[in-house]
Amino acid sequence: VDFCTGEMQDAAQYLSHLWERLDAAEMAGKERLEDAAGTDREADFRVSSDTFAYRTEERIVCGVDGKVKYKKGPPETMLSLRLPMEAAAPASRQEDGTDQESKRLKSDAISPEPAPVLPFRACLDAWAAEGSVDDFHWDHLGAAAAARTSSRFCNFPPFLVVQMQRYELGPDWVPRKIEAEVEMPPALDLEGLRAGGPREEEVLVPEPPGTVPALGISVDESIVAMLTDMGFGRNGCLRALRATGGTDAEAATNWIFEHSADTDFNDPLPPEEGGDAAPSTSGGGSVDETAVVSLVESLGMFSVEQVRAALEIFGGAGDRAADWLFSNMDDLDGAIAAQKSMMGNVGGLDNAAPAASAEPDASRTLDDGPGQYDLVGLVSHIGKNTSSGHYVCHLLRPCPDGKGEQWVIYNDEKVAVSENPPIPHGYLYLFRRRNADSNA
Repeated sequence: VDFCTGEMQDAAQYLSHLWERLDAAEMAGKERLEDAAGTDREADFRVSSDTFAYRTEERIVCGVDGKVKYKKGPPETMLSLRLPMEAAAPASRQEDGTDQESKRLKSDAISPEPAPVLPFRACLDAWAAEGSVDDFHWDHLGAAAAARTSSRFCNFPPFLVVQMQRYELGPDWVPRKIEAEVEMPPALDLEGLRAGGPREEEVLVPEPPGTVPALGISVDESIVAMLTDMGFGRNGCLRALRATGGTDAEAATNWIFEHSADTDFNDPLPPEEGGDAAPSTSGGGSVDETAVVSLVESLGMFSVEQVRAALEIFGGAGDRAADWLFSNMDDLDGAIAAQKSMMGNVGGLDNAAPAASAEPDASRTLDDGPGQYDLVGLVSHIGKNTSSGHYVCHLLRPCPDGKGEQWVIYNDEKVAVSENPPIPHGYLYLFRRRNADSNA
């Protein structure tokens, strides 16, 4: 997306774009920033997006024998929640007390029809609910089988950004806005959604014998599935992927055509020099298939292929992938094709994110604290669809006399006190952790 044009842009995608640029600039000037801070300790350096970054832990239960595996995802900076309209209750539209500036802007944008009311807890419950995967590959079974998946938070960042998925594709395939009022509480307690790791009564799925982190090679299980669907044996496909880096389907296919007649093509993979086993195929590739299925179910309007492509573009970051999908709904397949046309020789999309050398370490330790948050800001969209309208920001700021806090509206160059902000109509919400620095 080109943010230099006058076209309507998505606020969530712009926020992700801003974080990417800030992180890239800070990583490029890392030594200078460390010198200015008077420290050269690697552990002390944090990029701006770390203030909002969290990880999730995926719990995956085998549908055959009930064994469980756990997988941690990459850092994300935005919690994207769908609106489960099946849990909404109809309500008569009432004056929401919005300040006069917002009322004027919204006078022509809000439908006179009553807006359903949706508890925010229903949105959280939908995110945390257990999902299902029909054909998840289980290494200990040597076959695909059903799986149940669920996600929990590994850490709670100082600030949490929550995106409400207020846009969907209509019957005519035109993006439209979901008119609903979300009952957003002024405070959240998310401790009940903290990841707890393996439970005492659980039987864990044994690590595949091919898991060797020291090799630095990971195999994308979705590519393995694609190659085996072409009629090649699994061992041969793994051999091809290991020979070509693990994430390039085209290179692996070419290797298979060149070596399929080899006598050892379908033999179990021998250990590589410096290791003692084959590469991992437990979903450690560029895209985790459980993340694909989870995002497909969460978004509810994109195909598996589209979601997988978006995750590939953004290195598995679900929040950024979701933002990109929503922002390109007008011609999603064309946008995917344009990104793929710029694919480099080793997989990866050159323009999708800052260069790897300018990105923070995905395995870095993230800030954590108690899961209690207070609502301190929101961005609302005034308009009926994604291609028109206006964004307005509200922030909870200290009163001039130092006694308490008040809501302030930021509408372009206009800044004023907001007596009753449009909290039920928010698109993005900003929460501050209870023990976080209010001046951060």
